[in-house]
Amino acid sequence: MSPRPSKKKSLLRAAATVVAERGYSALTLDAVGAATGISKGGVLYHFPTKEALVVALLEELATGFDADQGAAHDADSIVPGAWTRAYLRASAAPAQDGSEQLAVVALLAAVGYDPSLLAPIQDRYRNWVERLDEDGLPGVDAHLVRLAADGLWAADLFGLAPPDPALRARIHARLTELAGPGSGPRA
Repeated sequence: MSPRPSKKKSLLRAAATVVAERGYSALTLDAVGAATGISKGGVLYHFPTKEALVVALLEELATGFDADQGAAHDADSIVPGAWTRAYLRASAAPAQDGSEQLAVVALLAAVGYDPSLLAPIQDRYRNWVERLDEDGLPGVDAHLVRLAADGLWAADLFGLAPPDPALRARIHARLTELAGPGSGPRA
């Protein structure tokens, strides 16, 4: 039996569901409380404003992606390209807990509410790209892999003619070639 999510995580999931099902304009603290059965006061305890809720959605997205990259990096024993392969693996990892929906909802909510709320994730993204700049791959290979991985992610999320599984496997194999041959646990 898996542990129950914290109230804060339940509220974040509810917020993502509200936006996904009813649109950003329906995202209110009252709606999130109603979706979870938590009083408005309980919601306010965790998120004093709608902005705080959106910021928490973005933080959840960035933290999860960071953790996925770190785990993939730690499992890769070949240093040149290790961060690039980690980025590719984290981007291609199937969502196990609705995090794909959370990612889209967080980004769209931030843009819909206040584009300046994207600043923290933009900073994190710059850090991820800096890792790629220093990853030891030739030319622009790391950036080609990142941008292609981001494109696949967007194609899947928005239904923009995502590739079928066979083509996806070929694309992933080619991107992995560009990122260099990673293998085995890091020493």
